Amino acid sequence: MPREAEGGPVLDPQVARPFRESRVQQTLLAAYLALWLAMAIEPHDRGDWLLENLVVFAAAAALLATRRAFAFSNFSYLLIAGFLALHAVGAHYTYSLTPFGDWLAATLGLSRNPYDRLVHFAFGLLLAYPVHEMARRILHVHGGWSYTLAAIAILALSSFYEIVESWAARIVDPELGAAFLGTQGDEWDAQKDMTLAVVGAAIALASSALYRARSGHEPWTWLRGRGVGETP
Repeated sequence: MPREAEGGPVLDPQVARPFRESRVQQTLLAAYLALWLAMAIEPHDRGDWLLENLVVFAAAAALLATRRAFAFSNFSYLLIAGFLALHAVGAHYTYSLTPFGDWLAATLGLSRNPYDRLVHFAFGLLLAYPVHEMARRILHVHGGWSYTLAAIAILALSSFYEIVESWAARIVDPELGAAFLGTQGDEWDAQKDMTLAVVGAAIALASSALYRARSGHEPWTWLRGRGVGETP
C-alpha cells in the first residue's frame, strides 16, 4: 500500500522511496547538478544558453511542485536525468555546434550537425517510459492503452515544444532565433524532430512492453530500492 513519507510525498514502497532514503536519486541529482554547473561556465552563447535552460527550469519546477503528490520510480528518474544531461550539453555549445554532433556528421558523412536530431530522438526514447509510468500509477490506465497514451503524450509534448520554441525565439530575442531553433537551413526541421521523438517513444514503449511480457514486472522494478545503503 502507498504510504506517506514523513514530510514527503505519498509513495508506493514497491516503486519509489523518499529522496533522503534513496542513494540512487541522490547520486543522479548530484551528477546532473555537477554537469549542469560545468556546462553553465562560459557557454558558446550565453543568450541561447539561457533560452535553452528555460526548459530545465520549467521541468525542475514541475518535478518539485508535484513530488509530494507523485514520485517517479528510480528507473524513471534515471531516464529523465539522462535526457536533461544531453540537453545540458547542447545548451552549452548550442545544438548546431556540439562537438559530438560534428564528429557524427564527419563520421557518417552528414551535411549537418545531427545533435539536435539525437536529442529529439532521446526525448521520446527516454521520456516515454516516465509518461507510461504516470499513466499506470496515476490514471490507472492498463494494457495497450497505457502505451498508446504515452506515445500520444510524447507527440503532443514534442509538437507543443516546437510551437513554444518558435514563439520564445521571436519574443525573447529574435536575433537568437536561428541558434535557438537550430534548423540549420532545413525547412522541415520541426517535422523531422517530432518524427524522431515518436520513433524514440515507440522503441522505448515496445521495449518496456517486451520486458513486462517476459519478466512479468514493469521496468520500474529495476533500481527499485537499490543503491549503496538501500534495501529492497
